[in-house]
Amino acid sequence: MARSAHAFVRGSTERFYEWLASPAAAHLPAGPKIWICGDCHVGNLGPVGNSAGRSVVELRDLDQTTIGNPAFDLVRLALSLAMAARGSDLPGVTTARLTEDLVTGYERAFEGDAPSEEIEDLPGPIRTVMRRAVRRTWKHVSAERLGRRRRVLPLGKRFWPLSPLEREAVAGLVEHERVRLLVTDLADREANAEVRMVDAAYWIKGCSSLGLWRVAALVEVRARGAGSSMSLLDLKEATDSFASSGHVDGVPADPAARVVAGAKMLAPALGNRMVAARVMDHSVFVRELLPQDLKIELDYLDPPQIREVAYYLGAVVGRAHGRQLAAEQRRGWRTEMLTHRTKNLDAPGWLWNALVQLVAVHEHAYLEHCRRYAIAEQAESQTR
Repeated sequence: MARSAHAFVRGSTERFYEWLASPAAAHLPAGPKIWICGDCHVGNLGPVGNSAGRSVVELRDLDQTTIGNPAFDLVRLALSLAMAARGSDLPGVTTARLTEDLVTGYERAFEGDAPSEEIEDLPGPIRTVMRRAVRRTWKHVSAERLGRRRRVLPLGKRFWPLSPLEREAVAGLVEHERVRLLVTDLADREANAEVRMVDAAYWIKGCSSLGLWRVAALVEVRARGAGSSMSLLDLKEATDSFASSGHVDGVPADPAARVVAGAKMLAPALGNRMVAARVMDHSVFVRELLPQDLKIELDYLDPPQIREVAYYLGAVVGRAHGRQLAAEQRRGWRTEMLTHRTKNLDAPGWLWNALVQLVAVHEHAYLEHCRRYAIAEQAESQTR
């Protein structure tokens, strides 16, 4: 999180919701109640593989999903893009323009103009990631995650050993019919194939692993008379969403069931590859890692590039929101988006005001984070 202000924003979802609960956020409109991502930043969108083996760009991390206000997703994505622009040393006018582009893409999706998935039509930075995604195979996943030992998870910095009870519980889950059906749903696998666990380990994977139970399970998929293949499952503990405050109608009480329900609505390609389960006392959602699953990284973009990305990602989020709304609801929410604009900015004033406040809040918090943690880490490393 100390690597950059943008990385800090990605890892500080709780701070974002603290701001939303403050009087400063009172000017945000009360949008229609739909499933929202809840943590809609650039890194949580990207290519996702579906069960047919095709890549599409969708929301790809739904840990915070719940039924709530779609304005929250727009503000969070605008903040992420603004911090990426600052990381590329772009002027403030670019931030203002990309906010306009974000809203324009979002509105176009509500008109039925879905974002293209053809590689040639994608913005440059997203086209690059998508080309990588469509070329990737299991060999790439194996090389990245397993190294040379292809049937063992390499214990060390990223993978830690499980207790015997944990291993037994994970093996039992892998052999459950729901998980077997999940793994064999891919187009190139036999529907009646046997699935068994080969190895499992606790997985250190980004900020979302901190303090939570997360396991990688390496499994073998063996079809009768047709050889075998390997698969890597991600078992991730789900917790309550920062975006939720008490019971919400239509939202499952179980955290993992909530994540899967939201994923099916917002990102069908991903949601249809997930199941909710319990392992010991952990509520977990399970998905297979496909080679096509990649995140978007925005490093040092020029103004035209980041504006293209803002427009496209706005359309992706607009499609995810819009598919949940009836025609009358879409018109009403789009009308809200068109109002409250100023002579100098073709974006809602409430979005711009929220963005300006949040950039200031997160810049201050980022510097304090570096002072408290990064400097201490540097001092400790120098004394070793």
